[in-house]
Amino acid sequence: MDKYQNKYRVGSIRLPGYDYRKNGAYFITICTKNRGHFFGKIVDATMQLNELGQIAHKYWMEIPKHFPFVK
Repeated sequence: MDKYQNKYRVGSIRLPGYDYRKNGAYFITICTKNRGHFFGKIVDATMQLNELGQIAHKYWMEIPKHFPFVK
């Protein structure tokens, strides 16, 4: 396995030769430092956003205003 700055790292899972600039459905994962619960908590299988989570949600929902090709 490859190392970067003396740490093991996972190789890319991108499909070789695929043009990721093309239109398509993409799944996005946001990883936080130390996997901290910075955006809120899950209660009864529902995400309850805290103040920071509400801010992140607000700006996430505004992305299509700046990039009309994104839904």
